[in-house]
Amino acid sequence: MSGDPRVLIVGAAGQLGVELQQCFADHTEVVAADRALIDLAAPDRVRRFIRSVQPDVILNAGAYTAVDRAEQEPELAQAVNGRAPGIMAEETLRRNALLVHYSTDYVFDGSKDGPWTETDTPHPLNVYGATKLAGEEAIRGVGGRCLIFRTSWVYSAQGKNFLLTMLRLAGERDTLNVVDDQFGAPTSAAELAHATRAIVDGVLAGRFAGSDLYHMTCSGATSWYGFAQAIFARAGTLLHERLPGVMPIASADYPAEARRPRNSVLSNEKLREHFGIGLAPWETALDEVIAQLQYGG
Repeated sequence: MSGDPRVLIVGAAGQLGVELQQCFADHTEVVAADRALIDLAAPDRVRRFIRSVQPDVILNAGAYTAVDRAEQEPELAQAVNGRAPGIMAEETLRRNALLVHYSTDYVFDGSKDGPWTETDTPHPLNVYGATKLAGEEAIRGVGGRCLIFRTSWVYSAQGKNFLLTMLRLAGERDTLNVVDDQFGAPTSAAELAHATRAIVDGVLAGRFAGSDLYHMTCSGATSWYGFAQAIFARAGTLLHERLPGVMPIASADYPAEARRPRNSVLSNEKLREHFGIGLAPWETALDEVIAQLQYGG
């Protein structure tokens, strides 16, 4: 491919979309599309927009991510998470372009004792996970050059996520109850974006194959309670040393509309073997995001 490829970032206003824009900022042709430009719930609009842009690479960071609300809005979640990715795959196939799509650890039911691999059979516990799985299946059914990256517990210095929720609640409450029997890998959007850039560059240069499913998370694992403890251990200056007490509770004591998997830790072995890429330990990534909140940049 001569010159820079034209890159379309879908979901550009979200936490991952923002990081992807920064990572691909040196490209001369990047189209950043938020919900105002491309409505993922409207299939015809998705198709028309992609054809108007004529991208060489689509980075689909757009999704319906309200896990609990999805239980009440399954049709909308299915349109955004299940059908729109298939349309993107069809359009990339038409152009022999590359689609990068992000999926979730919530495609699994949490019953496995060890980390989940790409060959394990998905069994979602909630509507969100089921619609994300439908999106994966739609993409794979189309074929073409499509990379699917399952990730977990994504957060950044902006948007809506567990880190920023904990920091906000710390200013409102003296004690926080946090679930301690669900385990996963907190993954910063910045780590995801940097790994994506390295892989896309490799695919476009012909060093890597351009189609498969991979797990992509920060290394290590913790519970939500452990994640909260780590946040407050690092965030003293942000909170003017007013740190709340953090109390571990069971999932049963924190009622929610959607069931969550007990264990959603993903194995990244396939990612490392194929691309030679591994994301940072989750604690290291958290250090970097906290530093960004403290010092900006």
